[in-house]
Amino acid sequence: MSDGRTYLVGLLGAGIGPSLSPALHEREAERLGLRYVYRLIDLDAAGAAGGQGAVEERAGRLLGAARDVGFDGLNVTHPCKQAVVPHLDALAPQAEALGAVNTVVFDGGRAVGHNTDVTGFAASFARGLPDAPVGEVVLLGAGGAGAAVAHALLGLGAGRLTVVDAEPERAAGLAAALRGHFGTGRARTAELRSAAALLAEADGLVHATPTGMAAHPGLPVPAGALRPGLWVAEVVYRPLETALIGAARAAGCRVLDGGGMAVFQAADALRLFTGLQPETGRMLADFASLTESSGARL
Repeated sequence: MSDGRTYLVGLLGAGIGPSLSPALHEREAERLGLRYVYRLIDLDAAGAAGGQGAVEERAGRLLGAARDVGFDGLNVTHPCKQAVVPHLDALAPQAEALGAVNTVVFDGGRAVGHNTDVTGFAASFARGLPDAPVGEVVLLGAGGAGAAVAHALLGLGAGRLTVVDAEPERAAGLAAALRGHFGTGRARTAELRSAAALLAEADGLVHATPTGMAAHPGLPVPAGALRPGLWVAEVVYRPLETALIGAARAAGCRVLDGGGMAVFQAADALRLFTGLQPETGRMLADFASLTESSGARL
């Protein structure tokens, strides 16, 4: 039942011009009887050039501006999931454990960070790869999305996670945090150059870097490292059919694209913004129709 309010929410990130998130949220909100407006806040359009420090400064300013003009909340995507954390008043337990935020709720003047990527990936994995073995899993990417996926996988019962990142210190930091949370022996690190060898012994690969997005084309691992018996899950969903998903299909792997995670995390975010429970089946159908009709990227 609608509470009669108008909700103003948005997406904070870079290169989000083609996003389907506004349509995905607004369609379900309309069915829930809500007045709901979803806007894009693009760092690229705002001129956020420079390194990580510049991203953090600009993300903080845009977040503050959204709060000041009356937004009810924001979704947060690459490269802001960790950059916004210092600018928040509080973190929900899941977001605090990850050190990354993908949803901010403005509540009584306070900005509270949440992370629905964990539950989003877990729900998508359970739906798309329900019986996949998870004894040995390789995670490529130790940023905000990678941290969320890592927590989801170990929470689902993965035996051991090998974290690989182009920045070894970031991989080491995530693995150490995972061991502290889930127990010694549940996470380790490896060098990026050893990814192909790791996949020869792994049950599955989860990819959580920007490689494969429209602005970052290419394969994150050599196509020759993919083989039947290995499952491959993708966090990238712009585009839905990444080069990795295509190569994995061709190699005979079971695959999970990033669409399910995008929908389930969006549903959880919508619930946080409004207090109402979305119907994920309808949102999955919306996502399919939106991507089919436009070929766009969420």
